[in-house]
Amino acid sequence: MRRTLITWSAVFALLFVGFGASVVALNASLYSANGFVGRYLEALARHDAAGALELPGVHTSNDAAADLLTGDAMGDLSDVRVLSDSETSDGEHEVVVEYSLKAPGSRSATSRTEFVVAPDGMSFGLFPRWRFVQSPINTVSLTVLHDKRFSVNGHDVTTAAEPDSPATYLVFAPGAYVFGHDSEYLTAKPVPVGIDKVGEITDVAVDVQANETFVTEVQKHVSAYLQDCTTQTVLMPTGCPFGQKISNRLTADPKWTMVTDPAITIVPGTEPGTWAVPRLPATAHLVVGVRSLFDGSTSTYDEDVPFDVQYKLTFEANRQLLITAVYE
Repeated sequence: MRRTLITWSAVFALLFVGFGASVVALNASLYSANGFVGRYLEALARHDAAGALELPGVHTSNDAAADLLTGDAMGDLSDVRVLSDSETSDGEHEVVVEYSLKAPGSRSATSRTEFVVAPDGMSFGLFPRWRFVQSPINTVSLTVLHDKRFSVNGHDVTTAAEPDSPATYLVFAPGAYVFGHDSEYLTAKPVPVGIDKVGEITDVAVDVQANETFVTEVQKHVSAYLQDCTTQTVLMPTGCPFGQKISNRLTADPKWTMVTDPAITIVPGTEPGTWAVPRLPATAHLVVGVRSLFDGSTSTYDEDVPFDVQYKLTFEANRQLLITAVYE
């Protein structure tokens, strides 16, 4: 009986020691300050936005849009390494991590971030809980020039702000983001943004401009319109940008041809969200027989007729292109 008691006592002692060692090991890893930071970074690496937002201290501001706090808008984070975990005099921990970040279409870059976490009670009286002292949710002040649409890492967003006006968006830190725009008629050069410090506000401007498709489409419509103007057998074609006054009497119908179409360029309009074809030169040609009112002699008017064009370009609700001539 005594031998049995000694045996069970030894077993319980071993179990107790093993349990205590497990608790110590878990407190030094999974439930440590750097383990807590690691869980946040693991969520980012999985593009698990909901999981990252659930961690204590990861809070968002009501003053900024949360459209970018989604897995679709996140870059790739990998190779996370804890460089240091230092306890401060007030019991907080400063955890420095190194990692690799990569946004779509860009190269991977190595960065570092410092997180400050604080104790947040205990679980089961054994395992410490932690919270971020400063939320790792940063703010981007974004201005989309000449349009309301933009993309982040291929994730399309329409801003609530008017074109050319800033709007604030929440993003995860750390993060790699590429802001841009690519639509049927418009494009913007990609703007890469790397965020590796907690608590910063990053200014971003996406400069949306006309793409080649937009220019080609307007060129096609303008050239077709001018060509249609040449079918009018009058000196001043109705609704057209060219014409020629002749004081003598005509002996035949005027014949118009286009010599040089305007080489279309498109620039942002004076009103946000509108576009414009600036004043551009073009040349038509007129051939018509005339009789002098002075002496009755006849001749042929056979001359180039230079003229200018200028247009305002807008998109209707169904994204149909509307081209309006501007006369000054």
